[in-house]
Amino acid sequence: MSGTPHIAILPSPGMGHLIPMAEFAKRLVHHHNFSITFVIPTDGPPSSAYQQVLTSLPSSIDHIFLPQVDLTDVVSQSPAHPRIETLISLTVARSLSSLRTTLSSLQSSKNLVSLVVDLFGTDAFDPAIELGISPYIFFPSTAMTLSLFLYMPQLDKSVTCEFRHMTDLVRIPGCVPVRGSDLFDPVQDRTDEAYKWVIHHSNRYPMAEGVIENSFMELEHGALKYLQTVQSGKPPVYAVGPLIKMDYDVDDSGSKIIEWLDDQPVGSVLFVSFGSGGTLSYEQMTELAHGLESSQQRFLWVVRSPNQIPNSTYFSVQSQKDPLAYLPEGFLNRTEGRGLVVSNWAPQAQILSHGSTGGFMSHCGWNSILESVVHGVPIIAWPLYAEQKMNSIIVVEDVKVALRPAGVGERVVERSEITAVVKALMEGEEGKKVRNRMKELKEAAARAVSDDGASTIAIADLAQKWRSSMKH
Repeated sequence: MSGTPHIAILPSPGMGHLIPMAEFAKRLVHHHNFSITFVIPTDGPPSSAYQQVLTSLPSSIDHIFLPQVDLTDVVSQSPAHPRIETLISLTVARSLSSLRTTLSSLQSSKNLVSLVVDLFGTDAFDPAIELGISPYIFFPSTAMTLSLFLYMPQLDKSVTCEFRHMTDLVRIPGCVPVRGSDLFDPVQDRTDEAYKWVIHHSNRYPMAEGVIENSFMELEHGALKYLQTVQSGKPPVYAVGPLIKMDYDVDDSGSKIIEWLDDQPVGSVLFVSFGSGGTLSYEQMTELAHGLESSQQRFLWVVRSPNQIPNSTYFSVQSQKDPLAYLPEGFLNRTEGRGLVVSNWAPQAQILSHGSTGGFMSHCGWNSILESVVHGVPIIAWPLYAEQKMNSIIVVEDVKVALRPAGVGERVVERSEITAVVKALMEGEEGKKVRNRMKELKEAAARAVSDDGASTIAIADLAQKWRSSMKH
């Protein structure tokens, strides 16, 4: 191990952050002979899915769970449940002493050259800097959101009202202008602790020696060009995307889905999935079902129980056990053969890479968008939470690889509107244009991560910088 550079990576509890960080770690290990330790702050036992990702990593990638911190005081004080950004930030902040001990121990046994934290982990910079370890940020979202983070302290001072009440558009440097109401969720209530945490972290971003961004130039040209050339001073931004997980295991339920896809014509199926945390109201779910049915298109829909359940004894008995119970009566029979409906989970990467998949109705989580781009599948944008409205602006307005039904996020989208957008994507002229642009973007994504591509070179530059900082 004497000549092997080592980095510590500190991810948030969410899978959406862990997966791209794990892919980044694998590239450093396979192509640059690094060794890595994931150091994970916790406020409870990790999920089995989270554990599974960690245990599937190569042997030179280790992991340590820091002692659990207690957040009961925060949860009990708050009238509403605190936002996830607050809980993540507090989990990191309350883990600093155990983190310092862990970093110190890694430093004594390895060539520890850097601590890489994710977007809400900047408090971990303090013990790293104290120990002489270079701090970096891994940003698992868009370059647009990163530009907003760096711009936030200025925006916070220049705007006095809630952003959703602004009459002017917000001009995030390097990006298409957006409405204040489309900015990401944790800044939508300036009295909330989550807002204060965003400002706290964004003020600390310039302390990083670099930001590792999971995007690539052809997908976010304006934002990346600004971040890499116009923005003066620190921190330098390394665009290393698209980093997505390519080697999923498919269980029995997953293989049944793939078998169904095998029987469908090429490019004929619309995949409908709103991510692991995405749910619709009962009313919206009903409209979506009718819209898919009357579109007469083939579809594969991952259904979750609605987030607002109507008062009915029938539904309380069914409760959360069976999401399919909330579908309109007779829907499954009427769409049998043309549609496949599954509960809660499906192997997304395999579905998007399958030849029969011709479109993706998505919540626009960044990992989902990157998977769609890598596999060349055009999108119907249906953003729900977090920074998804901003992400949908990138794919709909900027690179134009998605269609978005009017009214999404503001009202119930009616079945006729859903039918129209599904048909437009799957068989209309508009869909053809979007499909062709997505094909070009797919080729650009493949070039970025090829042996001499820009993202591969960015990781090599970073690896070289870290290697040269090793104390010989």
